[in-house]
Amino acid sequence: LIKMKKISVSLSGHQTSITLEPEFIDVLKRIAGARGVSIASIICEIDNNRAPDTNLSSAIRVWILNQVMKD
Repeated sequence: LIKMKKISVSLSGHQTSITLEPEFIDVLKRIAGARGVSIASIICEIDNNRAPDTNLSSAIRVWILNQVMKD
């Protein structure tokens, strides 16, 4: 059984929490650290660029996958 983790971020001035698998959160933290930006700024970028009918957690997973596949 995979235990999900929640992270809280502020998007456009609204506090929200996102539930992801710990592995995705770890990779997101590594990418943010390598870029010298916050996790919130990356999530905000993903949120601003996702299709309106796409779940934010799903959009984050796909974005992370695309980043990992680039390397």
